[in-house]
Amino acid sequence: MICKVCGMREPRNIRAIEALRPDWMGFILWAGSPRYVSAPPAYLPASPVRRVGVFVNASHEEILRQVLAFRLDILQLHGSESPLYCRQLGRFLSDTGLPPLKFVKAFNISCAFDLAAASDYYGTVDYFLFDTRSPMPGGSGHQFDWNILRAYNGPIPFLLSGGIGPDDLLRLREYHHPRCVGFDLNSRFEIEPGLKDPALLATFINTLKNHPQ
Repeated sequence: MICKVCGMREPRNIRAIEALRPDWMGFILWAGSPRYVSAPPAYLPASPVRRVGVFVNASHEEILRQVLAFRLDILQLHGSESPLYCRQLGRFLSDTGLPPLKFVKAFNISCAFDLAAASDYYGTVDYFLFDTRSPMPGGSGHQFDWNILRAYNGPIPFLLSGGIGPDDLLRLREYHHPRCVGFDLNSRFEIEPGLKDPALLATFINTLKNHPQ
């Protein structure tokens, strides 16, 4: 399972969380977020941790600038980006000569109807991220009913997001869906916005990765 820790910002905290061996580490590159990081921190995680840039309706030029600045591996699109936008962005980045990047499209979920829009992105992105519906883009710290995802039978693998916290360890170990390939951890593991608690994350990540059910 892919473990993504998102909303990172502080160099020392990045080093501490990197030592826990998450698979992906996310940097929120949207100014409306309390976890916004305006410039690359003095320290960024090294391979094999993959760097994820989280964007909301950004221009192609802005995304290219941040891909180069943060040396991103994965783009997470968390706004109203259309399938056409995703295809055009892929071509735009490819034309620059950059190595191929993976694309994640986020969807806000409150009922099974919200899954319908995902089908428009089949063949366009590499992953979906299913998050809790909220008035603003980005995480709300609240969960949606994971049972809603029983209605999803598409071909694109997804990450589960939205208010996952330390007390969800047993639920997450028992959760099964044929297309679920990972989970996204953010606000409920924080000391303050953008600063993660290494002790909480260590227990959670180690248990899920080393003692799966």
